[in-house]
Amino acid sequence: MTSTTPANGVGRAALLVLSDGRFPAGGHAHSGGAEAAVKAGRITDPASLESFCRGRLHTTGLTAAGLAAAAALGHDPHTLDAAADARTPSPALRTVARKLGRQMMRAARATWPCAELDALAAAFPRGAHQPVVLGVAARAAGLGPEDAAHCVVYETVSGPATAAVRLLSLDPFRATAVLARLAPEMDRVAERAATAARQGVDALPAASAPLLDITAEQHAAWPVRLFAS
Repeated sequence: MTSTTPANGVGRAALLVLSDGRFPAGGHAHSGGAEAAVKAGRITDPASLESFCRGRLHTTGLTAAGLAAAAALGHDPHTLDAAADARTPSPALRTVARKLGRQMMRAARATWPCAELDALAAAFPRGAHQPVVLGVAARAAGLGPEDAAHCVVYETVSGPATAAVRLLSLDPFRATAVLARLAPEMDRVAERAATAARQGVDALPAASAPLLDITAEQHAAWPVRLFAS
């Protein structure tokens, strides 16, 4: 019988805990750009939601997954946080990333307490970028770079899909079908991110999505909105 427990003795169930949408890291309050895309008419149905998620997956998702994988490998978090800043041109998105990083840190330290998370929290009292914190949390949970990358890529598409259900009263079964169709691409993006992370920080992806940056700035100025980003 094949074991599901890695050599370090930590079961893969830790991956499910970290990637669970109910993990109290604050992601449920963010749409990943979907709210602005719905308002602009770029997401109107499952087909356009799938296109939006695919674009997000191969740009910001790939970039964030690389950062998380590198953090899970033990690369210097200060260097990774600076790399995340350089890859996030939108001030609004940098603020969101650090806020989510703070929330992820609180949840991770309560769930997998360790000196590495404590040191990161002390070094970044206002929050490190969320993918960096997630990667260190994955490391604390005994998970590897592929695991961290998979958490990020799933979050990259599941956040907008969940938001679209609320924003458009979209059939949740059809939204879930979008995630299922994207699953093979998620696997490939996570593998690519982990491979880059093993080559060093300078090899990390830096794919961008300028329209997401522009709409994030616009969304941040809205007086009324359902999601924080």
